[in-house]
Amino acid sequence: MITKEPAVNILIILAELSLAIFILFVLDWLAGKVFKQLAKVYFLKKGDKRTKTLRRTVRRILIVSCAVLCLLLAGANGVLIYQGEDIQQYTLQLIRRIPPAFWVTLATGIAKSTGILIAAALALRSLNRLLDVACQRVKKFEQLTATDESVEAFFRFLNKSLSNSIWLLSANWCAGALGLPAAVPQYLYIILRIYLIVAFGLLVLKANATIIDSVDALRKKYSSSDDNLLRFYDSLSNLIPLLKRCLEYVIYVSMATLALQQVDLIAKLADYGPKIIKIVGIIFLSGVLVELIYLGVQQALLNNKDLTDLQRQRRLTLIPLIESFLRYLLYFSGGVAILKTIDIDPTPILAGAGIVGLAVGFGAQNLINDMVCGFFILFENYYLVGDWIEIGEAIGTVEAIDLRTTRIRHPNGQQYIIRNGQIGNIVNYSKKYVYAVVEIGVAYDSNLDRVYEVLEDVGKQLKQRDKDVLEPTLVDGLEKFGESELSVRTITKVKPGSHLRIQRLLRKTIKEAFDRQGIEIPFPRRVLIVKKEKHRARSD
Repeated sequence: MITKEPAVNILIILAELSLAIFILFVLDWLAGKVFKQLAKVYFLKKGDKRTKTLRRTVRRILIVSCAVLCLLLAGANGVLIYQGEDIQQYTLQLIRRIPPAFWVTLATGIAKSTGILIAAALALRSLNRLLDVACQRVKKFEQLTATDESVEAFFRFLNKSLSNSIWLLSANWCAGALGLPAAVPQYLYIILRIYLIVAFGLLVLKANATIIDSVDALRKKYSSSDDNLLRFYDSLSNLIPLLKRCLEYVIYVSMATLALQQVDLIAKLADYGPKIIKIVGIIFLSGVLVELIYLGVQQALLNNKDLTDLQRQRRLTLIPLIESFLRYLLYFSGGVAILKTIDIDPTPILAGAGIVGLAVGFGAQNLINDMVCGFFILFENYYLVGDWIEIGEAIGTVEAIDLRTTRIRHPNGQQYIIRNGQIGNIVNYSKKYVYAVVEIGVAYDSNLDRVYEVLEDVGKQLKQRDKDVLEPTLVDGLEKFGESELSVRTITKVKPGSHLRIQRLLRKTIKEAFDRQGIEIPFPRRVLIVKKEKHRARSD
């Protein structure tokens, strides 16, 4: 039977072990809150598996530390019991050694901490109501329902960030009220500042999404007029993803720079932050200037409504060349600016690049030949973008003319990319006019005068129906004698590039006209004669 004294000793040991386990749960809860906030950071979210692994490692360390502490407590109490000590009296003696002022300070600190936590809870309740009202009013602003989701996400994150900041600040004040060592409030204050930096940065990212959604909704609402600047929104919409990425990088770098400045041991690393931000700014500015150049060139060359088709075609040919030249010039200038930002003198690099380029130029004769031929193709106006041409086996519409290559799109869809230096004979079907040539086969016993008359009537009807036909169809005459047909050749003068379509349309119209007039279009026939032989049965 267990006596009173051993039972009290066991209760004291259990209380000590319970306190150690309680401390473990509190530390694990705090660690979970910290990792939950860190998981919201973009560059940590990408490595979600690593964050989870680190969280499990911290939990295991806490469990092992708690187990070791419990073993030490149990071992120490076991030694005291073995030595015949009364654990209750021993514990009371340890408590009596603590000065009474400590208990007074502890009680005062607990009272102050309780008041601080109650005040924080009341402040958070009022803050939640205020943010809900602000969220509803922002959503009602000009009835932009397209931004409701982003606005709600922004205010949810703002609410959570302010709540966590208030609790961290309360923990800092509680640490000071409880009289903990000065290092504890100091580190808590550093953690609070770092958290505020991260939360504010993420808040700016949320606000960025909300603002972009609002601008898009406003564009849909007010872009009907041609007088406002929102009419250029679609042309410059390619800058939106670049703006988001650059803004994210700037915010993350700023967050990292400000966070590093809070820790004296690694504060020197924060000096690289402004340089990285300048590099991101140069990249974004280069992208903006490129898009503005594209827009400006197109507006300057194509905005005139009085342009003829030939003038528009020539300008469409020149636009890619001008844009390419200006784009490479901007990228080159941006590269030089980046080198200067990271304190690298670009002059020796440019001089070395010039020497290397000269050496490569002597060996790159094909490249130089392609560029020279491309220049003369453009200068002498051999063909333009949109022309229907034939170069060797390649035939189709010219899609682009660069200094090195020409791109031709075949009617079947495939694209030919031909080096300008390899271009030999050029057949251009887009110079003023082209003939749609169609040959029709008729039977030998047909009345050719009647056939010619029907074909000319078809040509006149086609001229009235299709605006691409410049002149009525002409019957060129009897082309050849076939095995079972007479081949009659027709030519139709049409606009450049439309000959294939007119040929197909003309064949269909001629077939319908011949069917109505009873004119036969012959086709090869074969007659098979099967000879049956009678076999007489022989008798043996």
